[in-house]
Amino acid sequence: MLKKTFKFLGWTILGMITFLVLYLIAMYLISKITVNSDIAKVDEKDGIPIYILSNGVHTDIVVPVANEIKDWRKEIQFRQTQSKDSLVNLVAFGWGDKGFYLHTPEWSDLKASTALKAIFGVSSSAMHTSFYKSLAENEKCKRIYISKENYQNLVSYISESFNNPTNPEWIQGYSYGKKDAFYEAKGSYSLFYTCNTWANSALKAANQKASLWTVYDKGIFCHYQ
Repeated sequence: MLKKTFKFLGWTILGMITFLVLYLIAMYLISKITVNSDIAKVDEKDGIPIYILSNGVHTDIVVPVANEIKDWRKEIQFRQTQSKDSLVNLVAFGWGDKGFYLHTPEWSDLKASTALKAIFGVSSSAMHTSFYKSLAENEKCKRIYISKENYQNLVSYISESFNNPTNPEWIQGYSYGKKDAFYEAKGSYSLFYTCNTWANSALKAANQKASLWTVYDKGIFCHYQ
């Protein structure tokens, strides 16, 4: 009986290691495959600026607070941030696991239950929004110009990611700073669909260069060197 138990544990551990190795290989190789590589460049005077922003782990899509196509102030309201500062020009959107977002402000706060729920896709999600006056381009912040038509596609994608697209449900009492807020969102985080997968899909929706599939931020940024 003990021999069978050890044999079972051995095969289980081997299976887990094999899965992890295959997952990491697929993650690296597939993220290198570019979609929309032939997209025509849009001039600054004709396009709408958006930013791809990473903190080293998580990717946000940053857009103008308001323009002729979309006024985000109607849904993402300044009064829902601590500062209530309206002198901003950009708003960032980042989708992710709700439990991780709200209850893990620091890595030291991460609980095993939160991590397991996120890994296996059994938890709910949230949208994190942050306001900025400006952003400086660097290796973790890329600005691109997209057409009005593609920006409309991006707006639709972001809006449809909220649990209530026309009236996002504010999650009161949670923020990382003075100019951000959380909202209820659709979908579940998992090993195969992360915050970076969502951002990558946003770029696909806007017909911009993106990875065929990625779960990490470098899988997006490698296409914008």
